[in-house]
Amino acid sequence: MEEKSQKIRIKDIAILAGVSEGTVDRVLHNRGDVSEKSRKAVNKVLEEMHYTPNIFARSLASKKHYRFVCMIPTYQPEEYWETVDKGFDQAAADFFHHNVLIDKQYFNQYDVNSFIDVSRKILENDPDAVFLAPIFKNETLSFTGELSKRKIPFSFIDSVIPEADYLTYYGQHSFQSGYIAAKLLLRLLPDQSKVMIIRTERKGSVSNQTISRYNGFMQYVEDNGLKDKFDFFNVEFKNDDERTNYSRLDDAFANNKNINAAITFNSKVYLLAKHLVSLNQTNIRLIGYDLLKQNIKYLKNGVINFLIAQRPDKQAYFTVRDMCRELIFKQQIKRINFVPIDILLKENIEDYMEFKE
Repeated sequence: MEEKSQKIRIKDIAILAGVSEGTVDRVLHNRGDVSEKSRKAVNKVLEEMHYTPNIFARSLASKKHYRFVCMIPTYQPEEYWETVDKGFDQAAADFFHHNVLIDKQYFNQYDVNSFIDVSRKILENDPDAVFLAPIFKNETLSFTGELSKRKIPFSFIDSVIPEADYLTYYGQHSFQSGYIAAKLLLRLLPDQSKVMIIRTERKGSVSNQTISRYNGFMQYVEDNGLKDKFDFFNVEFKNDDERTNYSRLDDAFANNKNINAAITFNSKVYLLAKHLVSLNQTNIRLIGYDLLKQNIKYLKNGVINFLIAQRPDKQAYFTVRDMCRELIFKQQIKRINFVPIDILLKENIEDYMEFKE
């Protein structure tokens, strides 16, 4: 074991165990406080190395190169998908010495034809593995079906399509997050309140993620007999026309009394908050998703009441790590990995943002 340990970096063990390098060092030298969960994770990796001699040394010396493709939506600075992208960057840096290259491909999440075009391009280049956000369900199933035929493994991030033959999924339990959002939003709401649901128009298809969240939301309504207690109505937003969105909100308030709550199931709740401020309608209860800088701003000043967060950078990083475990290190991995559903208010956002793991 001593000879093999000299060829294995503590960093490699830490990455595979999902702990810090300091934790690995404490386990190896039996010193300091280590949680039982972390100790078991490190010992599991050490045990697997013992029964797979020199696996790290072989991967470092191997001439095989792996080209992984990540397929995610295009984004603007400080938007949700930028954080996902940074998670892939960190994974690319950590696994570079194992001959792993991550090729990024981007599509327009509001245009299904963009998704189709990018998926075709990926198939033409025959990658070793694919990571994708399955925004469009039917088109994703068509794409992943072809990947399966070619024996190209793939993993989902952000949302999941259960019937696909994916290797792993890292992300929220989307349905459950929608269920929780309804519980937060509708609790103690006055009877006969109107609840505004903001949906964003998409060209050619609808979002798998937002559908699942919406279904979870409405399941809570059904389970608790709230259909007759509240009036739910939709307002359709455009992706790139805030003047129209403002006008549609203005019309909604002009034509509806007792609007006491609103929700959007995507990460751009700050746009809704911005318009509510302009319309002087900041007394309604508002909930949205993800820790965008603008979302946090409106949470802190009380326009947004709740944000539901999901650690997107870790989703991306762990997805790459597990593909390496499967293809390079021949380790057993877990297929479904739900990340915590973090509920944030203005009272706890500062500590949440400042805490470092």
